[in-house]
Amino acid sequence: MSTHIDDIELANHAIERLKAFGADASDVLISASASLSVSCRLSEIEDLERAESRDIGLRAFIGQSQAFVSASGADHSMIDTLAERAVAMARNTLADPYCGLADVTRLAKKWDDLDLLDHYEPSAEELSKLALEIEDQARSHEGITNSEGAGAGWGHGGTTLVTSHGFAGTYKTSSFSMSCAVLAGTGDKMERDYASHSARHFSDLDSPKDIGDRAAKRALDRLNPRKIKSMKAPVIFDKRVSASLIGHLMGAISGSAVARGTSFLRQNMGQMIMPKGVSIIDDPLRQRGLRSAAFDGEGLPMSLLKPIDGGMLTCWLLESATAKQLGLESNARAGRGIGSPPGPSATNIHMEAGQRSVEEMMRDIGEGFLVTELIGMGVNGVTGDYSRGASGFWIENGEIAYPISEVTIADNLRDMFASLEPASDLSFRQSVNAPSILIPKMSLAGL
Repeated sequence: MSTHIDDIELANHAIERLKAFGADASDVLISASASLSVSCRLSEIEDLERAESRDIGLRAFIGQSQAFVSASGADHSMIDTLAERAVAMARNTLADPYCGLADVTRLAKKWDDLDLLDHYEPSAEELSKLALEIEDQARSHEGITNSEGAGAGWGHGGTTLVTSHGFAGTYKTSSFSMSCAVLAGTGDKMERDYASHSARHFSDLDSPKDIGDRAAKRALDRLNPRKIKSMKAPVIFDKRVSASLIGHLMGAISGSAVARGTSFLRQNMGQMIMPKGVSIIDDPLRQRGLRSAAFDGEGLPMSLLKPIDGGMLTCWLLESATAKQLGLESNARAGRGIGSPPGPSATNIHMEAGQRSVEEMMRDIGEGFLVTELIGMGVNGVTGDYSRGASGFWIENGEIAYPISEVTIADNLRDMFASLEPASDLSFRQSVNAPSILIPKMSLAGL
């Protein structure tokens, strides 16, 4: 993988060539990565994959027109060709009144070290040992009858952004992961479940034993599921799946959805959309965060946002173009790919924990549905209508009674947000984190 100095130098060279070919303004994004992963099944190594890449994206502006060109294996030899092509395309592209580089007065000048890079690179042998250990641990549980496999891997990456109006920045990241999926039972009564964990630093990963044990227990707990009758009942989204509700919120407050008029929350800025005690935070500066970043995709300094503050919707997620379209200012939430323009994107999201434990919630509702898996994508971002397949456990007399499956849960996200209650079991393990969430009443379609 290239060094940061090499990438900065290459990006500056591309900026110079874009200007020479006639670009009024430009930016260059370079993404470099290296990864190694191993997977096994039934105690045999199945796949070992090593990948390395270095991609470059050039964006050229001619007046209010922009064009993108990208390539893999970036080096000096191809820069002239890419730059000339990008400028030629910009000359023949329709004008976009909202496109352009970020406000030069707001560009990041310095940024903190967020501890996103662990230099450790496990060997293929080490990863193989980890994968086998995870699967062996899961299969050691009585009742586990088959395996879909286990895996372990690591990756290193680098992001470099240079603009023609003075920004030059770069940072490196690492990632490590382990996973396992197993089956319990026999014949047509088999049930599958999994466990996984990802972290920026190898030392932060769960142990192979923990992952194997968790995958096995989850699969065993799902054996002999029952069907339920259609009804309305309280639903608790286990923290394994509750983050999906926060994901739907992020989609609804994306500036691009609001600008297009395709968000069911487009008229709700400054209004209470959740109970008073609920807050949701977007923190790009979390140490070792899975979506932490030194600067956004346009070179702006990033800072904490509170899209939901005490139940109130306080902001959209905005980059420069969408902010202009809405008559607002970017809040440095530009995400981007090598060959596409910046667009609004959240970073490390979490819903603050509530006061009650899941056990207290179950005792209070008496009867309801604890959802541990969601199926399908039946969510309408324009109306907020929500309908998804689900499985999990039925709650009776305030306790988990038995597993259930083949249930469809339905409601409207606006009503779900207005009535939800977060539990106290928040943990930080993903890029979007939420505690278990209670919705007091939803429609359940079963038998």
